Amino acid sequence: MTLSQLRTFALVARLGSLRAAAAALGISEPAVSSAVAALRAELRDPLFRRSSTGITLTPGGRALAERAGEMVGLAEATRRDVAHAGTSGSELRVLATAAFAEHAAGRVFDLFGKWMKSDSVDVIVEVADDIATLLRERAYDIALGARPALAASAGLEVVPFFKYQRVMVVSRRHPLAASRGPVPLARLLAVPWFAGPGSFEPSTEEGRWFGRLPALPEVVELTSETDALAAVAGGEGVMLALRHVAGRRVAEPPAGAGAAAGPDAGDADLVRLTVADTPIAGMWWATTLDGGRATAESRSLQRFVTTAAATTAIVSQTGSRGLSRRGNKFHVALWS
Repeated sequence: MTLSQLRTFALVARLGSLRAAAAALGISEPAVSSAVAALRAELRDPLFRRSSTGITLTPGGRALAERAGEMVGLAEATRRDVAHAGTSGSELRVLATAAFAEHAAGRVFDLFGKWMKSDSVDVIVEVADDIATLLRERAYDIALGARPALAASAGLEVVPFFKYQRVMVVSRRHPLAASRGPVPLARLLAVPWFAGPGSFEPSTEEGRWFGRLPALPEVVELTSETDALAAVAGGEGVMLALRHVAGRRVAEPPAGAGAAAGPDAGDADLVRLTVADTPIAGMWWATTLDGGRATAESRSLQRFVTTAAATTAIVSQTGSRGLSRRGNKFHVALWS
């Protein structure tokens, strides 16, 4: 079997379709079929069976899919190691989920750059559902933010490093801001909900909360949570905001008839709504390959984000939260 065949089959297994794998690889569907046929013949296993919903992997196909991703990833890691063997520099490839990238990555990597010298840190935003696959394929060294689904966590070391809360907020000028007591879901569903990219990923606590709602609202997804919060502050709807990010902009809900909104309400342009099962408590995680397969740089970053210094940087109200291009030290692409 060849690396090309393994790469092709890994994509077929992940995407559930020969056509989708061909499109992803930029080759014809017959070429994908030929690669799969060669593996079937060599391994003497059909690998998958077609069904009305796509393909269903055989037990042998599932075993090959897992190993194929690892072997292709190891080959790519070997190519990089050989290419950099004559240099003293190090490279760290970081997968970040959207909220961490926007609200914490800048400060964390500013501080990490002083804690450990690295020639290049590449940070790319991906969805949480792809974390396990992309780490196994060695596309990234470490993932920060949401964790992979429990069912996909085998072979990964997942370490918690930051607890956060999300609260439902609305502009102080919005009619909902005067609500006393819990806001009925029917009233919340009558207004748009603003969000940033990936705000309701199924593997996050807020995503699971959202999935338990008996009816779903109109969600307006903007390019960042910062833009979403600005829209809400302008009176356009509601948002599940990170409590430590919104900070002093958020006043507590009115305590009763005739009461003003919470302490220091004069400094706030947002009000926290009392909504069932909120605040939502969530966690950010640092995920690497386990069993000694993670790089030394990724292990260092995994340890660093659990330190008090990193936590202080995340919750700080000063400095840049997100990432931007910074000379030749950090090479950053925030939205993939």
